[in-house]
Amino acid sequence: MVQFPRLRLRDPAIDLVDLPWEMPLADWSSDRLAFRHVPVGPSRHLVRFLLSNGVLYALKELPLDVARREYDVLLHLEGLGLPTVEVAGIAEAPSRDAGILVTKFLPHSLQYRRLMMRLPAGPGPHRERLLDAMAFLLIDLHRSGVFWGDCSLANTLFRRDGDRIQAYLVDAETGEVHPALSDGQRAWDLEILVENVAFGLADLAAMQDRDDGAHNADDAEDAILAAERVRERYEWVWRLINDEPVLHPDDRQAIRNRVRKLNELGYTADLDVDPSAEEGGVRLRMSVTTRRFHARELERRTRIRALEGQARLLLNDLNEYAAWVEWSEARKLDRGEAEERWLREVYRPTLARISQTVGPSRDLIQAYCDVLEQKWYLSEQAGQDVGLAAATDSYLAIGAPAPEIVRGNDASSLLDAAEDEAIAEIDALGALDVEPFPDDPDDAEDGAGVEDAGAGRETGEGRAEMAPSDP
Repeated sequence: MVQFPRLRLRDPAIDLVDLPWEMPLADWSSDRLAFRHVPVGPSRHLVRFLLSNGVLYALKELPLDVARREYDVLLHLEGLGLPTVEVAGIAEAPSRDAGILVTKFLPHSLQYRRLMMRLPAGPGPHRERLLDAMAFLLIDLHRSGVFWGDCSLANTLFRRDGDRIQAYLVDAETGEVHPALSDGQRAWDLEILVENVAFGLADLAAMQDRDDGAHNADDAEDAILAAERVRERYEWVWRLINDEPVLHPDDRQAIRNRVRKLNELGYTADLDVDPSAEEGGVRLRMSVTTRRFHARELERRTRIRALEGQARLLLNDLNEYAAWVEWSEARKLDRGEAEERWLREVYRPTLARISQTVGPSRDLIQAYCDVLEQKWYLSEQAGQDVGLAAATDSYLAIGAPAPEIVRGNDASSLLDAAEDEAIAEIDALGALDVEPFPDDPDDAEDGAGVEDAGAGRETGEGRAEMAPSDP
C-alpha cells in the first residue's frame, strides 16, 4: 500500500489537498488535472504547472532534503518581504526520498531568459536595466543574510514596478539563510551570478547566431563584460549602503545628499553622526532598511499598498495634485486633505475608468502608473501638462497595453503572447543615456541621484516642477 506523504498547504492552496500526492509528479494524469504549458526552459528537476481555482501553481519534485530546505528558505524570504515567489506548500515522501514543492506563479511576471531571447543581441538599454535589477535583487538578499548560490537568467523573474524593473527570485534550491553573510560568502555568490549571467548571455547570442546564420566572435567577450558590469553595479550600491564617510561637521549638504540618494534607490536610512572622527570631522553612519521607502510612505498617507517603484510614481502624482489645488484655490491644504481629495477626485475615479478595460488579470495599480507615463509622454509632445483625463483617454484608446495581459485560460499566454508587448514596455521605461552608477559613491556628491543621472526622464522633483494644470 502506498503511504500518503506528509502534506503542508498554506491558505488558499488548501484546495489542492485532493491531488494525488502519494504518486510521483510524473505519474499525475493530464486528463484529470488542469496542467498548463509554461515555456520556462530546461530545469534540473521535473516542474509542472497546474491551474486550480484561477490560481496557477508551479509543482516541482526534487530530493526530500533539498525540497525541505527550499521550502524553508522561501518562507524566510517571504517573511522578510523580499522579492521572491510565494511558497504554497510541500509534500514530503520519505519512502522514495522525494518532495513536491508548490509555489504560486508570480502574477504579471516574465522569466529573464525567456524575455532576453526576444531582445536584440549585444548591449542595449533593455539589457542594462534588466541586469541592474538583478544586482539590486542580490543586494537585498545579502543584506538579509541569504546566500542564493544559483542566480541566473533562468532563475530570475522580471516584473514591471512603476517605471522601473523589479527582479524576483524563483528558485532557491541552493539557498542558505545565515544571521549575516561574510565578505567571502557575498563574493562567492556574486561570482556565481557573474559566471551564470555570462554563460546565459553567450548561450542566447549563440542561439541568435544560429537563427540568422551569422556568427559574432565577440559574443562571448560581450557576455563577460555585461556580467562583470553587474558586479560593478552591485559593489557600487553596497559601498553606498555600508560606507562610513568622514565629513566636515558644517557640510550638512553632503549628509542630505547621501540620504537622498539612498531614498531614491528606495532605502530608508536612520542617521548616526559620530563626532569622534579624526581631525575635527564627523563620521556618518546610516542604518539602512529594505527598499520600501516610498511604499511605506504611500501606505502611511493613503493606505494603498504598492510596489516600491509604483509607490514613487503615485506619491509624485499625489504631491503634484496637492500643489495644483493649493495654487488654484490660493490656500494651504489642511493636514490629510490632500490625500483624501486625491483619493476621491483623482485616484479612485481613474481606477474605475480603466478597470473595465484592463480586466481582473491585470495589476490595476501598474495600469494607473501606465496612465501617468502616458501623461508624461503626451505632455512632453505638447510642451505643457495635458492633464490626467486626456492621458487616460489616450491610454484606453490604444488598448491599455501591458506585458501581463493573459488571453483566455491558457497560462502559457502569460509568456508567449505578451513578450513583444513586454519589450515595448521596457522601452517605455526610457534608455539609460549615461552609466547609471558612477565608479564610487563619492563621485556623485553633487546631489544628482541615480534616477536623475541615468534615466534622463522624470523624477519626483521633475514632476513637481511641471506647470500646475487641471489634473
